[in-house]
Amino acid sequence: MKALATLVVAGIMQLGFAHAALAQDDLAKIQSAGVLKIGTEGTYPPFTFHNTSGTLEGFDVEIGREIAKRLKVNPQFVEGKWDGLIAGIDANRYDVVINQVGITPEREKKFDFSEPYIASKAVLIVNDKNSSIKSFADLKGKKSAHSLTSNYAQIARKYGAEIVPTDGFNQSIDLVVQGRADATINDNLSFLDFKKHKPSAPVKIIATEENAEKSGVLLRKNNPQLKAAIDKALEEIKADGTYERISQKYFGADVSK
Repeated sequence: MKALATLVVAGIMQLGFAHAALAQDDLAKIQSAGVLKIGTEGTYPPFTFHNTSGTLEGFDVEIGREIAKRLKVNPQFVEGKWDGLIAGIDANRYDVVINQVGITPEREKKFDFSEPYIASKAVLIVNDKNSSIKSFADLKGKKSAHSLTSNYAQIARKYGAEIVPTDGFNQSIDLVVQGRADATINDNLSFLDFKKHKPSAPVKIIATEENAEKSGVLLRKNNPQLKAAIDKALEEIKADGTYERISQKYFGADVSK
């Protein structure tokens, strides 16, 4: 009986070790490969975009590079359209998504997130000549331009808008400028950056949502070691001044506050 009990205990311990190995599998694979694959859009300035020379850059891109650096691996960015970006995690196209992914209860059912690394507010943007929309409530029956699966499209639907599908921020703004959409809802930080580069663009903010949306690094569930490593990296990035440097570069302010 004693031998049997010993075997049972040994079996339980082996299962426990196997479970632990599985739990840290993604982190172990990333460190073994020496590469952190990061899903990102590449068309969402100032977070992720291509500069005039065609190089990928942006706030989220630099945050991703810094996380990879602290994991002691190289970053590899895999670009895709927003509407399929999160699904790429399920398809194992990359290890994480860093693309201003809002932390929502619906997403948390299926995925894990790092601790929030930035917060922004949704703003309602219209053409300068538009006088019929003065608040979110005025979106009822109007055309609002969005990526179909974005949080902003959900806000627009909530207020009764008809969604005009786009590939991202720039196309949404273009449709508003052209009069093919009445409005778009988007990130206040993206809009401020847009106006900084195109001050004469005939668009304006006419309403702002009160609650700020927090964004985090999105990853597959049941990877507590990977999540802990990313959280630690983000903590270090903020503590050593790296976050503020990146923040000042793209926003002219420390957006961690």
